[in-house]
Amino acid sequence: MSTTTLEKAFAPVVRPAPHGLVRTVLRLHRTALWIWLAFVAFTAGLLLWLTGPGADATARQLERFGYGGGVMEAAYSGDTLLYFTSGAYNNLFYDPDTLITLGSFAVALFAGGPLTARELESGTAQFAWTQSVSPVRWLAAKLAVPAAFVLVGTGLLTLLYRQLWSAHSNLLVAGIGPRSLYFSLGPATVAAPLLGLALGTLIGLAVRRTLPALAFSGFAYFLVYAFRGNHWPFQGRYQQPELSSRSSAFTSTGAEISDPGCYTDKACLAQHDIVRFTRAYLPSPDYWPRQLLETGVLLALTAVAVTLAFALLRRRAAAG
Repeated sequence: MSTTTLEKAFAPVVRPAPHGLVRTVLRLHRTALWIWLAFVAFTAGLLLWLTGPGADATARQLERFGYGGGVMEAAYSGDTLLYFTSGAYNNLFYDPDTLITLGSFAVALFAGGPLTARELESGTAQFAWTQSVSPVRWLAAKLAVPAAFVLVGTGLLTLLYRQLWSAHSNLLVAGIGPRSLYFSLGPATVAAPLLGLALGTLIGLAVRRTLPALAFSGFAYFLVYAFRGNHWPFQGRYQQPELSSRSSAFTSTGAEISDPGCYTDKACLAQHDIVRFTRAYLPSPDYWPRQLLETGVLLALTAVAVTLAFALLRRRAAAG
């Protein structure tokens, strides 16, 4: 037997490097990656428009009438432009929150279906495990790559949303809407889709069939979303404390006075010499304690789901 033959016979098995697994995951799920990038770009564009051009015309109208007055004036005068700037901007302000929530659902569905269950159902995962890729490394790559994109994308959108709130929350109609949005934007917004990723992965490993995994993943994340909406410490719609606001009016000389609530009453406006209004929401001392508590709970549940997923995978791999 030649030296070359002996070297080949006793050569160590070369395992794919971690970056090779990352490339494989990116190539295999490139369609989902492009969809996610398009979603982040669209939502970020909407947030930037609301922060810049979308806020300018609205601010000019609302400085004149105040928010309630702007909506009433539009209804009385039939001014379509005023109605749009007074009402539609307020509605658009909440749309990115809806998009981020839908994105979290999509992450859970993707993790349960294409990311795990489809590969187990088709045998692709089992074939990879025979090619010097251990099941643990396979699952680690499957989780790490989408988690990185989810973390960066959702984190960027949350930062842009907080910037929009800081700059133009005064343009929102007062009520439960601004309060709910204020207490829902923060680290917990980023942690929620990570929990969806972990839950979907666990369900995909347990079910191992694509369509049932999609259904169960969507239902599981719906339960999480519903529980967050109605139970403390999650930022449920009726769980937040009051969010104080400060309203002021300005006279033609530039003097700031308390808002007398004139709205569209021209006699009242003339009597107080009011030319414009302003309103600012005051920071709440409850924001960070509640955000950090909710974020901690979501991350703890994520860690539990990931631990169970690895344990289930080892058990399935050991059973053959």
